[in-house]
Amino acid sequence: MTIYAGLDVSDKTTHICVVDGTGAIVWRGVCASDPEVVAKTLRREARGLSRVVLETGPLSTFLYHGLIEREVPVLCICARHAKGVLSARINKSDPHDAEGLAQLARTGWYKAVRIKGEATHLDRAQLKIREQLVMAHRAMANQLRGLLKLFGLRLGKVTTPNKRAERLRALFAQKPEIAPVMRPLIESLEAIEGQIRRATRLLAATAEADPVAARLMTVPGVGPLTALIFKSSIEDPGRFACGRDAGAFAGLTPRRTQSGERDHRGRITKAGDPMLRSALYEAANNLLARVKRPCALQTWGRRLAETRGAKRARVAVARKLAILLHTLWRSEKEFCWA
Repeated sequence: MTIYAGLDVSDKTTHICVVDGTGAIVWRGVCASDPEVVAKTLRREARGLSRVVLETGPLSTFLYHGLIEREVPVLCICARHAKGVLSARINKSDPHDAEGLAQLARTGWYKAVRIKGEATHLDRAQLKIREQLVMAHRAMANQLRGLLKLFGLRLGKVTTPNKRAERLRALFAQKPEIAPVMRPLIESLEAIEGQIRRATRLLAATAEADPVAARLMTVPGVGPLTALIFKSSIEDPGRFACGRDAGAFAGLTPRRTQSGERDHRGRITKAGDPMLRSALYEAANNLLARVKRPCALQTWGRRLAETRGAKRARVAVARKLAILLHTLWRSEKEFCWA
């Protein structure tokens, strides 16, 4: 008898539902959210197990790799797609969600997602930490500007920490009483800037030592951060049959709505990894605005900007960059200037 199982994972416990080939429930229960405990429970209650399904979530990577090591036939599916099926029930509960996932495992109506390896997650952790530091720095800098405006002081355009410090000294000379009030915020900004510089140097060294990232960095406009983000997001170029799929994976292809005689193409889908999409967009901007040596992609993008606008041109060049990076990765070649 063919057996299928669904796992509804929470922080402490995992609800399990086991069904047979006809969809009848064989067993259901709950255990700790630990791969060893889950594997023992499945071996005890679901002999002849064919497929196990769990949703993407905070613990999905940990459980997936742990179950694979224990030879459990597990698949991780997209939570956004599973939500459409699970929301069909009137009453939502963890046992019902586990049963719905088990039925999905039986019918095959799901989209399996790729779970990245531990080394890739280490690289992405470094990138995420730097991204969070940059976001915190931006928020604190905007807070400083807003607080200064309460007292009629305008920080103006400052591009470096030294220029900001010089400008702040001039402003505090006008109102010395606010200097000690702003001091904790200014010192926090300086500390975060130091951490951002440290994280950037570490990522640059990692990119230079990585042969794939070094090859991707030969493309104009692509720096260490973009190369590492692209490599860690894709992980395996063989996932995609062609480079166009890499652009769609980054959410840089137009959204299409077709029904009968109506066929509408709208804005980009913005699906997939937002960090990858942002990095490709920034690389496209660098290529169009900062790279001095001309190339065919830059010429095409600037011509498109004249007719369709700068923003659309950057999006189109970003999609082309995703295709180019994927092609160079698969062919193991460096960028060749035309």
